[in-house]
Amino acid sequence: MNKLKNRWLIAASAVGIHLSIGSVYAWSVYTKPLIAQLGWGLKETQFTFSLAIFFLGMSAAFLGSYVEKLGPKKSGRLAALFFGVGIAGSGLAVYAHSLWGLYLSYGVVGGIGLGLGYITPITSLVKWFPDKKGLATGLAIMGFGFAALISSPLIVYLIGHTSIPTTFFIMGGSYFVVILAASSYIAPPPEGYGGPAKTKEITGLTAKEAIRTKKFWYLWIMFFLNISCGIAIISAASPMAQESAGLTTAAAAAMVGFMGIFNGGGRIGWSAASDFLGRPNTYITFLCIEIAAFLLLPGVHNALLFQLLIFLIVSCYGAGFSTTTAYISDLFGTKELGAIVGYMLTAWAAAGMAGPLFAAIARSASTSYNGTLYCFSVLLVIALVFSILLKRLLNKTS
Repeated sequence: MNKLKNRWLIAASAVGIHLSIGSVYAWSVYTKPLIAQLGWGLKETQFTFSLAIFFLGMSAAFLGSYVEKLGPKKSGRLAALFFGVGIAGSGLAVYAHSLWGLYLSYGVVGGIGLGLGYITPITSLVKWFPDKKGLATGLAIMGFGFAALISSPLIVYLIGHTSIPTTFFIMGGSYFVVILAASSYIAPPPEGYGGPAKTKEITGLTAKEAIRTKKFWYLWIMFFLNISCGIAIISAASPMAQESAGLTTAAAAAMVGFMGIFNGGGRIGWSAASDFLGRPNTYITFLCIEIAAFLLLPGVHNALLFQLLIFLIVSCYGAGFSTTTAYISDLFGTKELGAIVGYMLTAWAAAGMAGPLFAAIARSASTSYNGTLYCFSVLLVIALVFSILLKRLLNKTS
């Protein structure tokens, strides 16, 4: 009989993978150096980030079932290859002054690596923690949120002391090594494993059955709207802080790094709390907080208060990811969890295109981000309505 693996070391390995791929959230610190050096516009540069998120969602949707069959070790190696090559290849694109090369390497190749790396550890981890689903998904996805805290200052330092292409080369190689090493330990639990408390796990629906339900699409809409609003803030955080609150470039980069603390903290904190509060109540709570923060933000120019509201929004944004994954497991079980999560991540793909581009276009057409922020608050109200509808639907069927 093989020795049972330590589920906490599997959780640590999952965090390692997500710390690497989550560096995509530090994209905004590349924005101004790329514009200054290569003369590209804000919308063109921002599209790189949107493209990466789009391919994250689409690759997760189309490869979710494949990852389930392949297993976490092999899919982790593929994630390391795609993400590492995508980031390193971005250095070649910048060296060649090729915007389309950057789109292909960072957006397409790196985006596929993002999708593979995102879902690789999640399905195994939820099965290792049937007694603490919220905590488990929070642990995995926490790394994705915390990544900017590590990568943002490192990227700024490397750009300042080397060059943009060299920075991409170093970061791409580092991500490849970390993801490859972390994925080598991850494995699904043995058949019949129920955790320390021998929790009974309901097998649940297939992916095709799940996407035919109202529950799936209510959750999809909630997830999409929450991401659209939050990801727009993340993608434009550095220039927005400089324009609205008067932060210096270095201070704005530091804020982007600290956003990682709240993004990661929101993922682990809210998802762990959802094990006690319930997923419906948790979703409703953080959506209400976000709505209030978006309504307040346009009138705030004090640097400290501005950053506090940004951190609060990012915390709730991060909460949506970990809480949604646990929500999916509650609604549909773990029979084809990876495939269902993949389909749900199409909301992230759509939001990754819509949110940042909407923010960039609105900013280019006006003198501030205020109108955009008010629009996002309205979108979050719609998400709140669907969250309440989903809770009522669950109450009727329970």
